[in-house]
Amino acid sequence: MSKAETAKAEDSLTDYPLEPFFNDSHDLFCIAGFDGFFRKVNPAVTRVLGFSEEELYSRSIKSFIHPLDQEHTWIYRKSLIKGLAFKKFENRYLTKSGETIWLSWTSIPVDQYGVVYAVAKDITQSKQKEEERNELIANLTQINKELKNITYTTSHDLRTPVSNLMSVFSLLDLSKIQDEETLEFINILKSATDQLQSTLNDYVDILNKKNSAYSAITTNKLSETVEEVVNSVEALIRETKTIIKTNISPDISLPFNRGNLKSVILNLLTNSIKYAHPERNAVITIKAVEESNKVTFTFSDNGIGFDTEANADRIFELNQKFHDHEDSKGVGLYLVHNHITNSGGKISVNSTVNQGTSFTIIFKK
Repeated sequence: MSKAETAKAEDSLTDYPLEPFFNDSHDLFCIAGFDGFFRKVNPAVTRVLGFSEEELYSRSIKSFIHPLDQEHTWIYRKSLIKGLAFKKFENRYLTKSGETIWLSWTSIPVDQYGVVYAVAKDITQSKQKEEERNELIANLTQINKELKNITYTTSHDLRTPVSNLMSVFSLLDLSKIQDEETLEFINILKSATDQLQSTLNDYVDILNKKNSAYSAITTNKLSETVEEVVNSVEALIRETKTIIKTNISPDISLPFNRGNLKSVILNLLTNSIKYAHPERNAVITIKAVEESNKVTFTFSDNGIGFDTEANADRIFELNQKFHDHEDSKGVGLYLVHNHITNSGGKISVNSTVNQGTSFTIIFKK
């Protein structure tokens, strides 16, 4: 294109009417003088602020700005007068009805005419959502802090009686106890207390590191961890005549927080015992299959089950109960789900009423 043709094309642009662009925009267009008064506004300005053009032109722009934003807006205005353009400058305005709105401005000063060309977007809704989100985060942070303090205190408070109980066991002279059944139950109780002490120590260690970027990840032999948890509730298993079947290779290892892994297994195990079918002994089958980058862990029982389709959206939510069992708190599956998903894993469940329940957990390696 020749210079003459280019000049002609540029001149033709001025022939396009700009008023429709100015008047029909949903964004707020305005021209303001260096003296701090509006020179021209589009209908969006009057619509959003609620003032007539006469009212907007007769008062200083500063009078429409929220009192808390007037000072830093006027600092911004001084920079504009010096020739600096701005993008995404945010401040609050007061509407005629007294409502506070947020505007995001892009402004260009034109020193030749002593004016500023500006366009603003109403970002009130996004600001409200941001404020709600920040408030929610603050509340959750406070709740999390309180829960950590409660858990920390509880764990520490429990260590003393457990330590005392261990001391009692050390003072017992088992050689003087002749009844074999009594000896067996004492050994079971001592083993359960050992496991409780170990679990409490794990929890306290985790809580002592609560300010770390992440909870300690260790390599866990899955078969050994399952056996350890099963042994910790041996008395309950015996009392309920529960049958435990395991099929886990001793070579399978998991990189996982040890306390959380034990919590997952313990919650699933005690749930299966708690919700056993009243007309048959509980049979719990625990399996694991290792692949190149994951371990598939299945936990199945023949208990009373529940309707997974009817409860699909709330199975792993907090305080959700599917039976009227007196010990049901609606917390166990919530904790299991959190432990798994926070470590990048997945958990799913399939259950049929009066037939049983099966959990499938995918651990990342």
